[in-house]
Amino acid sequence: MKLSVMIIYSVTIAIQAGIEAEWAEWMKQVHIPDVLRTGCFSECRIHKVLGSESEEPVYVMQYYCRSVEEYHRYRDNFAPALQKDHTDRFAGKFRGSRQLLEEVARAHPSDAEKV
Repeated sequence: MKLSVMIIYSVTIAIQAGIEAEWAEWMKQVHIPDVLRTGCFSECRIHKVLGSESEEPVYVMQYYCRSVEEYHRYRDNFAPALQKDHTDRFAGKFRGSRQLLEEVARAHPSDAEKV
């Protein structure tokens, strides 16, 4: 069985604790739906990092797309304006980083050898 290639655009944000609730609500209600409406991604999963050494809450958003070309379409046509909206709204209150990942394998408990 061939694995279909999945590209994951991963965005990590450390947000000031005092605005965490406002930021999280805005991300869920406004920003992430805006990103998904571009048609470049099939879904977004939002994760909160547990046990972070940072004093600030850290979140990871993982946007899934079918190809690097779809990601490039997002990056070239939509990302600048959407990232500007985020930066304008939360300037000086967050630190962020981005990574582009390619899924190379999946493993499930049923794949493991039984002892």
